Amino acid sequence: MTALLKTSLGDTPLLGRGKVRDLYAVDGNLLLVATDRISAFDHVLGTGIPGKGKILTQISLFWFEMLSDLVPNHLITADVSQFPAALQPYADQLEGRAMLCRQAAMFPVECVARGYLAGSGWKEYQAGGTVCGIPLPAGLQDGSRLPETLFTPATKSQDGAHDENISFATTTDLLGEKDATELRRLTLAIYQKAAQHAEARGLILADTKFEFGRTGEGIILADEVLTPDSSRFWEAAGWKPGGAQPSFDKQFVRDYLEGIHWNKQAPAPALPEDVVERTQAKYLEAFRRLTGRDLSL
Repeated sequence: MTALLKTSLGDTPLLGRGKVRDLYAVDGNLLLVATDRISAFDHVLGTGIPGKGKILTQISLFWFEMLSDLVPNHLITADVSQFPAALQPYADQLEGRAMLCRQAAMFPVECVARGYLAGSGWKEYQAGGTVCGIPLPAGLQDGSRLPETLFTPATKSQDGAHDENISFATTTDLLGEKDATELRRLTLAIYQKAAQHAEARGLILADTKFEFGRTGEGIILADEVLTPDSSRFWEAAGWKPGGAQPSFDKQFVRDYLEGIHWNKQAPAPALPEDVVERTQAKYLEAFRRLTGRDLSL
């Protein structure tokens, strides 16, 4: 199985390529295609993870359905046979990894929910006892469960590479009090439901980020949702605060790149076969654990 690193859909207008997704305009709607690209340290690597885009898309579809009672989403259909006729010649590229979606005016804020202390939150806590300016009790460790789930929004930096944590007050300034309050409510409600489901599957949802937009009908959930690329899932049985927790994501890739002392400048190195295989297996395990199903790539 080879990795799909770049899609090509003929005359279909390409709107852009992100680190993972290719975005097309289709009859007034959007087509999101999750490729098998993988990024680390803000660089897209030359080696992909075969089937990764399909795994991410199928996980998002699982969550969109489960969360539909809390918030509507952007999905029109992920059934390629229902896509417009002009896309049918490219079904082999799209099958299992593409979503036809409604357009929305996206909010310029990533909505982050944190139930545990990790990542940039842990770094900030070490420096000043806060996360996104929110004071926390003394004595917490890397990986500690927080006293309550935090809403810690972020904006993209000017170069588009890094997220920048912002306060709720700044979010209110950006969006207005009504929208900021509603996005906080939705973010925490979604996190609570997803974390309960993950816990029932023996997983901890440490933190996650959502993107929301607005259509004529109101606020919708968009982009990907609760995948290993946008969330930290930990093995509940092995959870032990006091250090980094093994996670269901691209940790094998990061560990390899750190091990070869890459300077984190372009061009990014290729990955050896064993790192690719172990990373693919971890993504597949995340799908199986979350959905209770196996995925045939």
